[in-house]
Amino acid sequence: MRVWKLVSGILCMVFFCVVTFQSCAANVVNTVQANTKDTSAAGGVFLGILMLAGGIISVATSKGGKGGHIATLVVFLLAAVIGFANQGTFKDLVIWSAWCLICAILAVIGLLRSRGE
Repeated sequence: MRVWKLVSGILCMVFFCVVTFQSCAANVVNTVQANTKDTSAAGGVFLGILMLAGGIISVATSKGGKGGHIATLVVFLLAAVIGFANQGTFKDLVIWSAWCLICAILAVIGLLRSRGE
């Protein structure tokens, strides 16, 4: 699990830049189209920030401990819920939400594996 936490944490930090850029682009599209009811751009920004936080937590706690798994689980699960709830113009939000859900599921697996230690 240590390698997975390091790899997923680094990927999440890189994906933060991509998600934030796409969210800004979706916000520009919403502004040009005068679409005031779409919240997908704001949801993407929040998902990106939580993805960055989850990546940092994942890398920082890669050596083990139940607290790190729980914190990673909560942050990634919250990011996934925000992403799935704010679908709209920003269609890639589903992909990033699924990535956060995968990271949350693997945090649960890591938590269950660490209970025996």
